[in-house]
Amino acid sequence: MKKNLFVAASMIGLALTGFAFVSCAEKAAPAEGEGEAQATEAQAEAPAKQKAVRVKPIGTLEDSLSYAYGVGLGSNLRENFEQMPADINMDIFMKAFEKAIKGDDSKLRIKPEHAYQVFQHCMMAIMQRTAQENKRLGAEFLAENAKREEVLTTESGLQYEVLVPAEGPKPTTADRVSVHYEGSLLDGTVFDSSIQRGNPAQFGVTQVIPGWTEGLQLMSVGSRYKFYIPSDLAYGDQGAGDAIAPGSMLIFEVELLDIIKK
Repeated sequence: MKKNLFVAASMIGLALTGFAFVSCAEKAAPAEGEGEAQATEAQAEAPAKQKAVRVKPIGTLEDSLSYAYGVGLGSNLRENFEQMPADINMDIFMKAFEKAIKGDDSKLRIKPEHAYQVFQHCMMAIMQRTAQENKRLGAEFLAENAKREEVLTTESGLQYEVLVPAEGPKPTTADRVSVHYEGSLLDGTVFDSSIQRGNPAQFGVTQVIPGWTEGLQLMSVGSRYKFYIPSDLAYGDQGAGDAIAPGSMLIFEVELLDIIKK
């Protein structure tokens, strides 16, 4: 299969690198005192950064190898599943996985050479479905939010409210700024916060999402605003990493600390 459907499988070497099997041996027992001496010597020679792990052998060396490989592969696949945009049906996955790994291609409903294409198609369809639902929820929220007296709406659809007003210069697209901010999702989940890190962020006014670029130019140094950013002014239908799903509207509290002239 030219393209690997399971990215995690290529990472198993890394997953198992941290294992040092001191007691992984055949069933035959060593001579009295020999086992402890060998273990002590192996631990002494182990690299400083690699912690020796004492494990109970599982049958033969091949049995222990098989078990360890299964643990490493399973752990990496679990982490990948957690990043999927939808829940994996484990019953279906395990049936297909077993047939594929045993080479029973004739029993597979999807040919191995077609699997990656089907995988990509399904991922895109699920992301589009998720984006549409999130945009619907965002639009409903923004429609209600716009009714609040303290909330202002720009022509682009960006909503904002002034939490702490200030007078003074405003940044332009030619400037860099220093800000403190906290970003959250519609359900209140905080996905990023310079406040929690205790370290202000600096960036160009045009180096951020469109909602930020527009919003920053409304602010004066010392002011604090709350922005309600529709998905088309944020990360759109693609989302951003694990934290921001496709079609998500974002809420930011932003304090403009300084304008840094280029």
